[in-house]
Amino acid sequence: MAQWNQLQQLETRYLEQLYHLYSDSFPMELRQFLAPWIESQDWAYAANKESHATLVFHNLLGEIDQQYSRFLQENNVLYQHNLRRIKQHLQSKYLEKPMEIARIVARCLWEEQRLLQTATTATARLVQGICGFTQACYLIPSLIDMLCVALLQDMEQKMKMLENLQDDFDFNYKTLKSQGDNPPNSSPICSELSQDMNGNSQAAATRQKMSQLEQMLSALDQLRRQIVTEMAGLLSAMDFVQKNLTDDELADWKRRQQIACIGGPPNICLDRLETWITSLAESQLQIRQQIKKLEELQQKVSYKGDPIIQHRPALEEKIVDLFRNLMKSAFVVERQPCMPMHPDRPLVIKTGVQFTNKNVPFAMEPVNNLPYLLYSASPRSRKFNILGTNTKVMNMEESNNGSLSAEFKHLTLREQRCGNGGRTNSDASLIVTEELHLITFETEVYHQGLKIDLETHSLPVVVISNICQMPNAWASILWYNMLTNHPKNVNFFTKPPVGTWDQVAEVLSWQFSSTTKRGLTIEQLTTLAEKLLGPCVNYSGCQITWAKFCKENMVGKGFSFWVWLDNIIDLVKKYILALWNEGYILGFISKERERAILSPKPPGTFLLRFSESSKEGGITFTWVEKDISGKRTSVEPYTKQQLNSMSFAEIIMGYKIMDATNILVSPLVYLFPEIPKEDAFGKYCRPEAAPEAELGDPCSSESVRRF
Repeated sequence: MAQWNQLQQLETRYLEQLYHLYSDSFPMELRQFLAPWIESQDWAYAANKESHATLVFHNLLGEIDQQYSRFLQENNVLYQHNLRRIKQHLQSKYLEKPMEIARIVARCLWEEQRLLQTATTATARLVQGICGFTQACYLIPSLIDMLCVALLQDMEQKMKMLENLQDDFDFNYKTLKSQGDNPPNSSPICSELSQDMNGNSQAAATRQKMSQLEQMLSALDQLRRQIVTEMAGLLSAMDFVQKNLTDDELADWKRRQQIACIGGPPNICLDRLETWITSLAESQLQIRQQIKKLEELQQKVSYKGDPIIQHRPALEEKIVDLFRNLMKSAFVVERQPCMPMHPDRPLVIKTGVQFTNKNVPFAMEPVNNLPYLLYSASPRSRKFNILGTNTKVMNMEESNNGSLSAEFKHLTLREQRCGNGGRTNSDASLIVTEELHLITFETEVYHQGLKIDLETHSLPVVVISNICQMPNAWASILWYNMLTNHPKNVNFFTKPPVGTWDQVAEVLSWQFSSTTKRGLTIEQLTTLAEKLLGPCVNYSGCQITWAKFCKENMVGKGFSFWVWLDNIIDLVKKYILALWNEGYILGFISKERERAILSPKPPGTFLLRFSESSKEGGITFTWVEKDISGKRTSVEPYTKQQLNSMSFAEIIMGYKIMDATNILVSPLVYLFPEIPKEDAFGKYCRPEAAPEAELGDPCSSESVRRF
């Protein structure tokens, strides 16, 4: 019965192969009706010895008669008819050839065993295949499908098979005991059954039933061992997939989130990861239920050497660890702290100004409707209180993709004042804009008696007290997230690492592309590299210190590289964004390069570049004069203050100087390389705007420089 029961629990693809084994020569009905007896006979021996084949064949007919009598008592007319027809067919065909029917049955039983072995090894190969992938990060969906569909379904079928087999054994055991055939009183094992059978003086039929019971228990033990072995393999496969999700995919998402925070590509969608982790969590909960089912089965029937007793505790511990670690990894900050008035500069928070924060756990069902607390952890020199609601319930209403989340929209930091002016004992070398702080979130998950403490935290934030500290604070955020993916390295600026020009160049370009439509070209970046590092043939790999980037003044200037560049970024965003997006502003260009590209151009050709001398950020234009000298001339830079009252496009369109005959003329004709001025800037001017800036005019703020 054990083998036949196992066969009936196979997947459909294997059952279809089973159906093809049977025909009129050996009907499947007969295999079903006499399954225990058929499996207890040595058909291979009978197929090679005629006398034994004859005995087995007559016993087969006798078993059919017994089944017929049982169905007769049950008034099952259909089964009576089928058995009578089968018996008549066997007698007419094999009465003189019993070895032939023995060969047919032996072959069918062998094919059944092969089919079971194929199904079992297929599961084992699937587990090994999962753990053998070398590029699992690209195959996560397939791996999870294997776990959630193929392996778990196969395990579910085996669990049903085990339960049915155990129920059959338990029924036969209790029936034998109730008939007074004296089966063992204690929990049975095969050896005990054999000993008891030897001491039993009952008839041969009783001994045969005892033998069948012994075979059933042996099959039960074998299936239990198979299940616990495959379950351990399944947990190993889950562990492998989970490590790929948390150590690779999730870590990669967190790194991409860091990059997005400092202006990099905004490729931080959680939908795919949420689907994967939710599926994996559901699979783990399902396998945990199956492990609990093993415990229930073991409590009903157990014996010496029971594999469930030996291995179930370790399986339970493993699945709990997997689920606990998955939940801890899946509790993340989806949107980092950010002030609404400065959406392009997250992770910088001003005291007294509201900011927002959003958390999202991936797995949905296990963490439904759970409150969690918010508090500030500030291991550096200043401590803060967070004002606002510090407890919130996670729900799906605040999420766009159906996952659980909680968003804190109205939080404010207030500094805790200490006796030394708000500073505690810390590294005094750090200025306020180099201090990093963490905002930590906590919650508790309860599921089926399991309690899991979850904690996550924001990326390090910089807390400022005045908006004038924003540029340096943002520089700190750039440097930190550019050079490390350590989630809690709040001591980063006690000894800040150096960056390479390749890293710095990419981040600088992001500062433009994240808020405009254009990043920086290679030529523009080369000009910036020269500002930082001086003349060089190849800047790739050149190292830049934190001090060089943000703290030390540039050569011959009274301000640092970052202060100068940050003001230019602000100038572009607020005053000349459209012109920058059109590509009309060369911006960063060396004097040598300017001379090289303008010299061959006709008079009146001009270009737009950023001022190198203005700390506040300025833009100027340089043109080729109309006389035969070919000199280049530029004006004093226009700053933010001047551009507040007039657009830069209108300044260019209306700009005039006095020529040698004291006539006002426009020196600007073609925007480099050869775009008519009106085509480039006319659409950005008001019809009535026609300002004139005359050389030497006392009302004019511009002065002209010739090169």
